[in-house]
Amino acid sequence: MKAAVVYEAGQSPAYSDFEAPPAKTGEELITVKAAALTHFTKSRASGAHYSANASLPAVAGSDGVGVTHDGRRVYFILPGAPFGAMAEFTRVRAAYCISVPDALDDVTAAALANPGMSAWAALVYRAQIKSGDTVLINGATGMAGRLAVQLAKHLGAGKVIATARDAAALASVKALGADIVIPFDVDGADPGGAARFADDLEKQCKDGVDVVVDYLWGKSAQTIIAAIAKAVDDARPVRFVQVGSSSGGDITLPGAALRSSAIVLMGSGIKSVPLSDLLAAVGHVFAAAVPATLQIATRVLPLSDVQMAWDEDGGKARVVFTP
Repeated sequence: MKAAVVYEAGQSPAYSDFEAPPAKTGEELITVKAAALTHFTKSRASGAHYSANASLPAVAGSDGVGVTHDGRRVYFILPGAPFGAMAEFTRVRAAYCISVPDALDDVTAAALANPGMSAWAALVYRAQIKSGDTVLINGATGMAGRLAVQLAKHLGAGKVIATARDAAALASVKALGADIVIPFDVDGADPGGAARFADDLEKQCKDGVDVVVDYLWGKSAQTIIAAIAKAVDDARPVRFVQVGSSSGGDITLPGAALRSSAIVLMGSGIKSVPLSDLLAAVGHVFAAAVPATLQIATRVLPLSDVQMAWDEDGGKARVVFTP
């Protein structure tokens, strides 16, 4: 079969031949229809993600949409190594598959699944969002951040605050349901950027923040924690959920920020959320896609373009490969 094959850790996969997966008891043989290119997939393929399998060569792709041998259209996750989602066929545990509603086409379902799973798990399973909550999404211009804004509104958030580095992109996030948008520059290009971001946050936090979903970590997350500690006067818990770290893997966390606030720090991802719940999250997102009019931009490419597209900046559109 044709597949996107990783031969060396850290290298882009090549479009080449790979042995098709044999049938195995307890697993589904799937004809793949669509597989999205996500940070999770790239991280696992490079060996950097904590859930990665180090054995190579292997087929890239952590999840996708396809058809089982008996004709069911399913979303699947974590094919058994060395097989992956970016191939004509793959092999997945039966328990790692869920049905795709007829209302969603293959490409949209593949594009929504990973960022939607991330957002739903953070908001529902970790933060336990409640109707009327004020929710702050840090990194709201990314795929998962945009869906988190939309899902927070769908789940009853009273106010959604969106923060990100790209001021122009934040304008489009406001159109998706964000009530307040706060652009920032905390990395030194603008000497007063960090102070203005802190001031803007403190003004918004005066009325209270219930949930923070953070896709960036680094200095922006550090600034948010400090602003909440300074601005929130009561002991109302703030559920801070750490999801991604595209701005850095570490922060400086003053002990005083924890002592002077009711911030609860937690993470959301594989191992902090059971895999069964992550799969269920995808099902909930699929069910919400039509009533919540979830929007996600896609760019469809043939799998033969995988090596060319792997290291490109996908911009604001999710790249989806079709074998």
